[in-house]
Amino acid sequence: MNDVVFEIADLQVYYGDHKVLDRINAKIKQKCITAIMGPSGCGKSTLLRCLNRLNDLIPNFSMKGNISFEGQDIYKMKDLNEYRRKVTMVFQRPNVFPMSVFDNVAYGLKIGGIKKKEILKERVEIALKKAFLWDEVKDKLKKPAVQLSGGQQQRLCIARALAIEPEVILLDEPTSALDPIATTNIERLLETIAQQYTVVIVTHSMGQALRISDQVMFLYQGRLIEYGVTSEVVKAPNHEMTRQFLTGKIG
Repeated sequence: MNDVVFEIADLQVYYGDHKVLDRINAKIKQKCITAIMGPSGCGKSTLLRCLNRLNDLIPNFSMKGNISFEGQDIYKMKDLNEYRRKVTMVFQRPNVFPMSVFDNVAYGLKIGGIKKKEILKERVEIALKKAFLWDEVKDKLKKPAVQLSGGQQQRLCIARALAIEPEVILLDEPTSALDPIATTNIERLLETIAQQYTVVIVTHSMGQALRISDQVMFLYQGRLIEYGVTSEVVKAPNHEMTRQFLTGKIG
């Protein structure tokens, strides 16, 4: 069985004349956590956004190379909405909608055509339980989501992503605005859902990457310097630049 979800081949990304990513080659495996780490401005978020074609919305974006999802070129897919249902995104700051907790989680389901209240209630409850949030909000489902704490809002966004039953969850620095306790809750959640979903996370925290990831990518100035099993990269990095980043000498 092929365990590769994404295959990235000779990926080059430009914003206008500025090259942001330079010949990235990588294979991302299913049902594990892959962390993308590196100094600010190295192209981490750009790479993540390429995986569900969010960069398409940037006027001066262009790319060369290829990204395949389960063997299909994602830039040749005609149904982008269906692709983004399979490969969903959670952003750095919780982007809760100005509606109730329930309606936030049910939003994607309704867009997808599910109207029956019984099905919506069941799917929302399942998603909130997967996000370790049900016990905290089960009596607040009709309350505005903006009344939740920052950590709860981020888990709500993850629940909204899980509700549409994706295959891959992409997260762009999801704990950067959270306190240590909320960060720990998100990390526990990601470790749990990685048993069922493929998780790719951009993180500014080297410690976080080392704590929760199975595979780690180290980017520097738009280039993929090292990619491998996290424990092996930490113990014996192949590149001196990786060693310097891990020891805090660069970044």
